[in-house]
Formats: sequence, structure tokens, C-alpha cells
Amino acid sequence: MDWIINLFTNTESVAHIALLYAIVIAIGVYLGKIKIFGISLGVTFVLFAGILAGHVGFTGPKEILTFVQDFGLILFVFMIGLQVGPGFFESFKKGGVTLNMLSASAILLNILVMFGCYYLFFDTSNPNNLPMMVGTLYGAVTNTPGLGAANEALLSVFPNGAPSIANGYACAYPLGVVGIIGATILIKYICKIDTDEEEQQLNDEDAANPHAKAHNMHLRVENSYITGRTLREVSEFLNRDIVCSRILHDGVVSIPNSKTHFEVGDELLVVCAEADAEAIKAFIGPEVEAEWDREKDEVQHFVSRRIIVTRPEMNGKTLGKMHFSSVYGVNVTRISRQGMDIFAGRNHHFHVGDKILVVGPEENVNRVAEIMGNSVKRLDAPNIATIFIGIMVGIIFGSLPFAIPGMPVPLKLGIAGGPLIIAILIGRFGYRMKLVTYTTTSANMMLREIGLVLFLASVGIKAGAGFWDTVVQGDGLKYVGCGFLITIIPILIVGTIARLKFKFNYFTIMGMLAGTYTDPPALAYANASCSKEAPAVGYSTVYPLSMFLRIFTAQIVVLFFCGG
Repeated sequence: MDWIINLFTNTESVAHIALLYAIVIAIGVYLGKIKIFGISLGVTFVLFAGILAGHVGFTGPKEILTFVQDFGLILFVFMIGLQVGPGFFESFKKGGVTLNMLSASAILLNILVMFGCYYLFFDTSNPNNLPMMVGTLYGAVTNTPGLGAANEALLSVFPNGAPSIANGYACAYPLGVVGIIGATILIKYICKIDTDEEEQQLNDEDAANPHAKAHNMHLRVENSYITGRTLREVSEFLNRDIVCSRILHDGVVSIPNSKTHFEVGDELLVVCAEADAEAIKAFIGPEVEAEWDREKDEVQHFVSRRIIVTRPEMNGKTLGKMHFSSVYGVNVTRISRQGMDIFAGRNHHFHVGDKILVVGPEENVNRVAEIMGNSVKRLDAPNIATIFIGIMVGIIFGSLPFAIPGMPVPLKLGIAGGPLIIAILIGRFGYRMKLVTYTTTSANMMLREIGLVLFLASVGIKAGAGFWDTVVQGDGLKYVGCGFLITIIPILIVGTIARLKFKFNYFTIMGMLAGTYTDPPALAYANASCSKEAPAVGYSTVYPLSMFLRIFTAQIVVLFFCGG
């Protein structure tokens, strides 16, 4: 029996450390699946399992725990950055500015409420109380990367031993999850919102606004100005993206290219953005019934096929510069990315993983498939070099010191902020440096979750030894209460303003608030409350900036206020 006792007690052995993490993570993940009133804490329960392990003395060497903690944090925030990068800058378009400003206001309010609670309820002469309140803040807003960033910044301020802030996080997190959903529900009653009317409003907006969905129509050319003009000239004159998939001219059906000339009486199969359909019809001619397009024997030599972009050389190339119509005699009518259909505009940048709908003669379509790759097996191979190149650059960037007057130490973005920013930039602009950033959703989630559970387990194990004294015998109830105030007050203020002043749909507000707090359970509740995509759109619009601000402000608060 000595071998098993040694396995659990010899903290220097690799087997002991691996067993420690395996037990803590497995128990935490399984307990996190338990739902209370339909709400679960998810993988964050790994933190509590780690605290319990550390409390009973089941631990490991501090140096190894710190390394695993920091590596897990780097992996976690980098994969988040790759995920949000493509949509980070686009989130400020099409009304996203207002939502992001509301989200940023809520983040600022979270910090202000935290300081208010600190000065009202705690002894400001105790240097440990403010760092603990920072941990409480990030538990209240359910943001684990912010906890990691704050924890790392504390090591710069307290090189001889930073206060443990994980206990404050652990106190505030459970009520944070409940408080976000509860405060969101409370807004409905404060603003006297009828959810049935809100959903009907979304239905009406969908009917009235096509949101640039791809639209097919058959048109007869009746505008004499078009006679003799090429497809390229017509498209440039309209200043709208338009794809002509087929043309009936003098009784013959063919695939037009950019040099095809139109004549009055020609019938066209046009694909365009739904919002542009009326303008295109007004310029070209009326919509008609096209019997010729239904006669399979006349068009059987044409095929329509989905092709997957898998060749790295295609990453970042624009549709307009590929000259599919003029060179290959085919047309690309739709592009699908991450399950969403996008209209194939000439300025669209191809990313590895895109699926394109190609129409044309079978031989030509096969040739385009070879050019684009169309190899599913290639997508199965991870682009792991990009990940570690990004992490390397992110760590170097995060280590650059920026001296700011009034700060006790130079500002560094650190191992949380540096990799996050570089990942966002690579996710958006990596194709310009020939970096393939494609990872499947499952691969991204797997790497993120591995990094997260390693980080949470390490933080919990290290904090476990002092948990009882700090929380149960100390100011634990104060941290719980203050965390609840930090959670709900900004939601009630910002949510009410978003509704009464800016007139946002309630379901959009629900998604926006869930994204501001980067809280998946709140998004799941919002999605379950609405049959439309409004909550998901609100969430995805503010999530990239919110995640960045949570991590960045964590370090700013610690470096400015915790070093005095």
C-alpha cells in the first residue's frame, strides 16, 4: 500500500501532479453540470474543486502550479482572441457602436460600484482588501480571463508575494451567474415590456429588412441603355454586387462572364443582395417566369456545387481578383462561413474553411474545386504553427513596458493582454501575413476549455490553504453581498437606458448584457426566451470589445490602485 500513499503524498513526483489536476478537473467538470433552477456554474466549478483540494492539503509545488496556471491562461485568452478577431472590428458597424458604448458603460459602472463598496464596507488601511475586491469584481461579472489578468498584474505590484484574489472571485461567482439573469428579468418589469410584442417586432423587422440575404430572380432586359453593355459595366453602374448565373439569349442558355453583352429581350438569372433587388429590377427590367430555367434537359450540362476553400494560398484573396467568370466560365453565387450564408460580393476575402457555391459547366466547376482545394481532410489538420507563432509574438508584445506617470511599475499588457491583442489581430488580418487561422469550432473550444480548466484548477489549489480563514472566518459574507451589488446595479442602469432612451428590443438587450458579462448561461437563458436570433446577435456584437476591456481594465485597476 506504500505505493498508493506515495502517489498521493509525494508532491514532487510527476505522477502526483498529473493525478492532482486530473482529480480536480474531473470532479469540477462533473459538479459543474449540476443545474439548480435550470442554472449551472459550468467548468468554473473546477475552481471550487481546486480550493477544496488545496484546503485539505492535496497540492503540488508552487512553481509548477504557477507555470500550469499561466500557460493555461495564455492558451485560453489566445483562442478567445482567434475566435473574436474576425468580428472585432465589424462589431462597430451597422448600429453596433451604440451597443458597444452601452456595454463599455456597464463595465465602467462595475468598477465604480466595486470602489464604492470598498470605501463603504471595508478597512482601506488593509492592503489586502482592495485586491480581494478586484477578485470579487471579476467573480461578480463571471469573467475568468479578467481574474487571470488581475492576478498577473498583482505579481508585478507585489513581487514578494501577491494577495490571493481567487477567494473573492469564488465568493461572488455563484450569485453573479444568478444575478445577471435575475437583473435582466427585472428590467422587463421596470420597463413594462411585453415579450410577445417584442418577438412580433422582430418578426416585422425580418419581413421589412432583408439584411442583405442572397436573393434569386429572373429578369427580362427592357432598359435600352443596357443594350451592348457588358455585365461588368452594368454592375459598376449600379454600384451594387450582382451575379448573373445564367442568360437566355436568342433561345440559347449560357453562363455569362464579365465581358458578356446584354441585349433587350435577354432573360437573366440574377443573384444579388435581397435589399438591392428592387433597384436592380428597376434598372434592368421586370421579374418574369422563366420556363427555360426549369427545363432540365436544356441546362443539364450546368452543375451547382459547394466547394470548400482549403488551400492556404487562397487565404485572403478577394473574389473580384479571382476572375472566375472571365477565366473559368463559372460564377460564385454564395459563400458560407461558420454556417452562415454571405452574399458573394467582389470585395469578399476568402478564408480557409469558407464554403462557396459555384455554378457552371461541370468540367469548369471541377477545375475551380482543384484551385480552391476542396479537401475536407486538410481542415482536419490543425494549423498549430499559427497558434504558437501568435503566442510567441503575444508574449513579447505583452512584455513591453510602458512607463506612465503615477504608476508604481511600468504598464505591461502581460501574458493575458498581449496574446489576446495579437490573437485578435491575427484572427482579422492574419491572411495578409500568409497565416492560416482556421480551426474548427470544436478544436477552438477544446483548446480554450483545456486552458481554462488548467488555470482554474491551479488558482483554486493555490488559494485553498487560506480559503477558510479568508472567507468563512473573515469577510466572506461582505464579498458575497458586494459582488451581488456589482452584478445587478450596472445591469439595471444600462439595461433601462438601452430600452427607454435607445429603444432597443428587449431580446437584443438580453444578449447585449450577457455579452457584456461574457456569461454563456445568461445567453442560453436569453436564447431559450426568444425564437429569433436577436439575443445571439446582441451577444456577439459586444462580446469581443467586452472581453478585451475586462482583461485590460483588470490590469489598469491593479497597477493604478493596488500598488499604493
